[in-house]
Amino acid sequence: MNVRRLFVASCLSLLTTSMVFAIRGDIEAELSAAFHLTKEQMGLIWGPAFWGFTLAILLSGAIVDAVGMRVLHVVSSLGYIGGVLLVLFAPRPDGPVASIFGSTGTLLLYVGFLAMGLSQGLVEGVINPLVATIFHEEKTRKLNVLHAWWPGGLIVGGLTALVLTGLGASWQTKLASILVPALAYLVMILGQRYPSTERVASNVSTSEMFRQAGNPLFLLLFACMWLTAATELGPDQWFPSIMKELTGLQGVWFLIYTAGLMFVLRFFFGGIAHRYSPFAVLAACSVLSALGLYWLGGLQPGISPVVAFVAATLFGVGKTYYWPTMLGVTSELFPKGGALLLALVGGAGMLCIAVVLPIMGARFDEAGAGAALRAVAVLPVILTVVFGLLFAYFRAKGGYRAVKLAGSSAD
Repeated sequence: MNVRRLFVASCLSLLTTSMVFAIRGDIEAELSAAFHLTKEQMGLIWGPAFWGFTLAILLSGAIVDAVGMRVLHVVSSLGYIGGVLLVLFAPRPDGPVASIFGSTGTLLLYVGFLAMGLSQGLVEGVINPLVATIFHEEKTRKLNVLHAWWPGGLIVGGLTALVLTGLGASWQTKLASILVPALAYLVMILGQRYPSTERVASNVSTSEMFRQAGNPLFLLLFACMWLTAATELGPDQWFPSIMKELTGLQGVWFLIYTAGLMFVLRFFFGGIAHRYSPFAVLAACSVLSALGLYWLGGLQPGISPVVAFVAATLFGVGKTYYWPTMLGVTSELFPKGGALLLALVGGAGMLCIAVVLPIMGARFDEAGAGAALRAVAVLPVILTVVFGLLFAYFRAKGGYRAVKLAGSSAD
């Protein structure tokens, strides 16, 4: 088993996942115009990407031990390729449509983004337990390094979009660029041997894995994941459109900038969660996210770019450790839950986005871009309280400690 190759392929597949996210956000205006869609309808079109993610990650969490991680990893690449092609060849309606299901073109958009969402879920359903298994002694740090490639993909996708825009390329060309990393990681994983998951290697039964899902602390983390994901990814998907309206600047630069902050912090400072306690870090992230989103929501065209980027810095730093730390904490506190609990947490995150995107889109239509961001700013305020209480709870018990399983191995 080539551990380095598996880890690099995992990073590249996550880069593909977030590159989809960035490109999709950049082409939103052109795509909406081409298919005569409102912002709310566009949110509904995007929705299946997240519903599909949820279905795929939950399914993969339940079957990954039986089917094998390699098979699901290969299928994820094929799904990206098929989804992109469906969107590229969808016929355009002649005018506005009353329902996204009332036109062949908009229906194919729906199915195409669903296919990409399924692939995103399969990627998460494979790479999280894979990395937790091959690096079982340093899960949270390695998951942070792995998930540095989420913002890494946002940067690659954002810069690709900017370069292609400068060259006068169409939205179809931008979307087709996703095929490059999807094909690259497919080539890397073909023929590779994958390990059994940590749960299987430690001889923990499937019934015990399912019982872990009923633990009250896990259920609380599951609920928190809904809010952390909505705080991070809801605004991210609308960022290029929202920031252009709020500041008059090229909105994708804000996405690239905040993604750059996240990449550096996750890649080089992934161990910070255990230096200060994961829940202390999550609480601090929530404070910064709330302040950043509220400030961004109050920006107006003509504002100094410096002020706009300072506000974006607060939000960018704040959202950095949400996703990988939530996965790391879940894997460390509930290792018997294996791939299933990681899938449930990841699935909760993406399911929430499917709900929040059309809500943000409707708020955008009704009251403007700033109101959409300020509506989301309420969520990290709630999280600040919850994570603060969890920090106090573990501190009273003598401090946060990861639960170890006997017999786990990457071989």
